[in-house]
Amino acid sequence: MDLRVSEIDAAWGRLDAAAGAARARRIESLFAQEPDRLARLTLSAAGLDLDLSKQPWSLADLDVALGLARAAGVEAARARLFAGQIVNLSEGRPALHMALRAPAGADFKAAGQPVSPEVEATRAQMRAFADEVRSGARKGASGQPFRAIVHIGIGGSDLGPRLIWEALKPLDPKIELRFAANVDPAELAQALTGLDPAETLVVVVSKTFTTLETLTNAEVARAWLRAALGSAADAQLVAVSAAPDKAQAFGVPPDQVFAFWDWVGGRYSLWSAVGLSCAVALGYETFERLLAGAAAMDRHFETAPLATNAPVLLALAHVFNRNGLGRPIRAVVPYAQRLRLFAAFLQQLEMESNGKRVDAHGGPVAHPTAASVFGDAGTNGQHAFFQLLHQGTDIVPVDLLAVRQPTDGDPAGQKKLLANAIAQAEALMVGRPEAEVRAELDAKGLSTAEIDALAPQRTFLGDRPSSFILLDALDPERLGALIALYEHKVFVEGVLWGIDSFDQWGVELGKTLAARVLGELEGGAAGAHDPSTAALIARLRA
Repeated sequence: MDLRVSEIDAAWGRLDAAAGAARARRIESLFAQEPDRLARLTLSAAGLDLDLSKQPWSLADLDVALGLARAAGVEAARARLFAGQIVNLSEGRPALHMALRAPAGADFKAAGQPVSPEVEATRAQMRAFADEVRSGARKGASGQPFRAIVHIGIGGSDLGPRLIWEALKPLDPKIELRFAANVDPAELAQALTGLDPAETLVVVVSKTFTTLETLTNAEVARAWLRAALGSAADAQLVAVSAAPDKAQAFGVPPDQVFAFWDWVGGRYSLWSAVGLSCAVALGYETFERLLAGAAAMDRHFETAPLATNAPVLLALAHVFNRNGLGRPIRAVVPYAQRLRLFAAFLQQLEMESNGKRVDAHGGPVAHPTAASVFGDAGTNGQHAFFQLLHQGTDIVPVDLLAVRQPTDGDPAGQKKLLANAIAQAEALMVGRPEAEVRAELDAKGLSTAEIDALAPQRTFLGDRPSSFILLDALDPERLGALIALYEHKVFVEGVLWGIDSFDQWGVELGKTLAARVLGELEGGAAGAHDPSTAALIARLRA
């Protein structure tokens, strides 16, 4: 057996043994046993504070997990990532999203070729375009300034920009930004409703400019513009694509096509011209601050030792739960309404990146991979799925996010929001023992029979883990750092599992079959299908 493989297997064995011991104790007990627990398991990075002390590992377990990271080669893999080496093996590409947010003068190379100069040139193009639109210097076909943008894309071409806009948009924006991703015509119809075509930019984001959903929506939006403005309406089309010839053939003016490179994965692309709509609607200075926050997390991830590295420790906490303790689901609950899309964003980032059953070389994986992620904004989630988190049969680890300073509204409400976030983390871990419940019910004068009936219902077993991430403010810098934190966490997990976190072949089969079925629904010859699929097609053709 290869020596390195043997070392990794041994490290996994030690993690399994540590997790076995963790099952036999309560998280709460570790605070008394480990006086330096908080010091070791809380850290600050790029404007974020992380508290991992309510995770089920002891400090000795943490050392075991760090040993796994070293055996798996996380440090060497990190160096290859930042060096622009090919880390997406199935597609033969680097994954260099860090270059997109690096400060001016950086020297990133993708597979040995310099990329920083073209990144900076595209940024300059974005800045000039954003400034011209916002100032009114760039006008629509009929000479009117732009008041709205409709951003058309799907997956990574939609979720990142949509999250950024929801998180940072002004209460009364100068330019309204709307999104259409789903091929369901209702979404685009809602996006266009109430807008004046003469004052609307349509930004089409597609790496290949062949994505079915995106082009379908783009064609409808282009027809909407042309119906009002004639052929001159194409001047209000903008494209972000790695296929500029296809974008121009669609009608986009050449100077309104923005570059997108194959060394940028879609779900890592919001930092590029994919974020152009946000750069215009929020102002380019705000977009630059977002990039700066992500770049600060990049520097931390690249340089901090593993034991004090925020993405590494967050990844190890998740792996300890997912693999060591067999917990395949994780909840993400931001106590910030503006971050209500964060769980949806992470569903793509984590589950598309690491939802793999084969390793980077095509062999079967040795360990379960990505957890399923779900969540919603707190306190809304408390009135929905927190019943399961507290008293369900499965233990679901939770990432809790909170913001110290309010973004909008009454500061007193922000304190109530923070109180809920902190209390939920405590309640998940501490719980409420049945003896305490019985004593309280007895003090209220309930009978023994009533206590016997109610006490089990009001008992909380606790011992449910959580991570707590605190942002001083929900500003562009912290938001950028938060997203980059999870990007790098996903990468570390991929290294531990030995998978390629940057391809996504699992999304292809359904798209291929959809094209075939579409032809049949439109009157083409019937193809070979299973009986259920054939019956559905026949029913819809009738």
